[in-house]
Amino acid sequence: MDTIASLFSFITTPVSWVIVQFHSLYGAIFGPDSGWAWGLSIVSLVVLIRICLIPLFVKQIKATRGMQALQPKMKAIQERYKNDKQRQSEEMMKLYKETGTNPLSSCLPIIAQSPFFFALYHVLSAIANGQTIGVINQSLLESARQAHIFGAPLAAKFTDSAEKAASLGASITDVRIVTAVMIVLMSLSQFYTQRQLMAKNVDLSVKTPFMQQQKMLMYIFPLIFAVMGINFPVGVLVYWLTTNVWTMGQQMYVINQNPTPGSKAQDEYLTRLLKHVSTHGNVKGRSKKKIVAAIVAKGPDRNDNERKFITALTKQGMAAQADGSVMKSSEATADADAASGGVATKRQQPKRQTKSKRQTPPSKPSKK
Repeated sequence: MDTIASLFSFITTPVSWVIVQFHSLYGAIFGPDSGWAWGLSIVSLVVLIRICLIPLFVKQIKATRGMQALQPKMKAIQERYKNDKQRQSEEMMKLYKETGTNPLSSCLPIIAQSPFFFALYHVLSAIANGQTIGVINQSLLESARQAHIFGAPLAAKFTDSAEKAASLGASITDVRIVTAVMIVLMSLSQFYTQRQLMAKNVDLSVKTPFMQQQKMLMYIFPLIFAVMGINFPVGVLVYWLTTNVWTMGQQMYVINQNPTPGSKAQDEYLTRLLKHVSTHGNVKGRSKKKIVAAIVAKGPDRNDNERKFITALTKQGMAAQADGSVMKSSEATADADAASGGVATKRQQPKRQTKSKRQTPPSKPSKK
């Protein structure tokens, strides 16, 4: 881990500078040597990084949904060229190019975070070894070494010896209890984030190998983090737990506000939207109108959730419009008639016959 972290030593100075700036703020509130001051500085570093990565997160969502939509085509290619791996790869790349999909886009946030993660690890390792690094001078180094979170020093690890923990002013028992709890929380947050994605935000109408891969990752990733976590300093565990919680909250927001078409989350969202329309008589909110407009534009290609939504609107005497608004069916018909000619056409009713005419049988044509 130290070898990998040293590869990102070129950004340890900016990372340490950001931490020191936040520390000066929190130190004025909690005291410069407080674990809260240093711990919140790391949390704030995570928040700052994740805010900067929001555009990449949006790309990740689009890429993930694009990959889900391509799964049936990808499976067809695999079956068609199962004996020709080279042709299979060529057809896959052609499919990605035609649809503008990049499989690596779904990994962008993790890849972008990696340098900061390893730079922080490098900074905390230097603090544990009593070495100044970046903008952390001797006085800040001594302050950071005194900072404890629930009795565990920021630079301590689960695998440290009792002597190493004592040199940082803590007992090995405290260090292992705190790190074990944080590792469990880190793994559970990772598992829950992946589980809510699989349970609610996957198109259930398409059964593909992609879903099986996601299920495997749901169990494998937490185990990987648990094994790696015993080698992480407490400060790095704070960093990773914070970023996991951020990801979990971000994922929950996306599931609730912009669910994947065909997923359970979309069904729940459209049910809430239907209640909203029933209460207000229209669609309020730009994001809601955008989703309704997308459903209208699909036409016959709507999935089961979307067809159910349109049918429910019709039963309530309403019709969704192309701009995402909802109107009463009579108003929508009148608008269509006005757009077609300016005057609504009325159906001609047959003239009412008298009783004598209705009872008189029709005359037979004469034969010549």
